[in-house]
Amino acid sequence: MPLPFLTADRAFDEAVDDQALPFDDRDRWRRPYRPGPWRVSAAAILLLLTSYVLVAAVIITVAGTLTAGAVCFGMALCVIACALRLLRMGTWVSGRGLRKVSFFGTRTTPWEQVASARTVQQPVRWLGLPRTVQGQSLLLERKGRESETVLPLMTSHDADFLARPDAFDRATDAVEAWAAEYARGA
Repeated sequence: MPLPFLTADRAFDEAVDDQALPFDDRDRWRRPYRPGPWRVSAAAILLLLTSYVLVAAVIITVAGTLTAGAVCFGMALCVIACALRLLRMGTWVSGRGLRKVSFFGTRTTPWEQVASARTVQQPVRWLGLPRTVQGQSLLLERKGRESETVLPLMTSHDADFLARPDAFDRATDAVEAWAAEYARGA
C-alpha cells in the first residue's frame, strides 16, 4: 500500500512552494536556523550531568537528610535551567522585530529601529571565548546609533555555526531578508 504523503518522490508545483503555509504565523518568534551541534552537545552533556545529580538527590534523601536531598535537587533544577537557556540562545525574528537571546539577557529591537542587517568579514570570537579568529559576523545597525557600538547578532565561529559555513550563509540570508522586508515597511 503506497503512502504518498510520506514519500519524497512526488512532484511539487513551484508556484505552490512560494506561498506561505496556512499555519505560518509571521508574528511568532522563530529562529531562522537550527541550533548547532556544539550548542546541542553542551546542553546534552549538562542534562546527562543532571541525571546523575538527580539520582544522587534521591540517594541522599533516602539515606541522609531531607535538606541535603532538597539542596541536591535544587542544584539539578539549576543545571536544567542552564541547559534550556543554552538551547534558547541565538537570534530570533518575527513580524515585530529582531531578538538577540544571550545566556543572561535578551535584547529585542523593533523593525522600526533597524537601519540594516549586513554580513561583514572581521575578527570574531571562537565559541564565545576570548580567542579571536578571522570570520564573518552578521551586524545589526540601528537607526540613530553610532556604527562603532554595533554588536554582532551571530558569527561564523559561534556554537551554532562552527564548521558549518553553509548554515551560516543560509541563516544570515534569512535574517537579512526579514530585515529588508520589515525594516523597509516600517
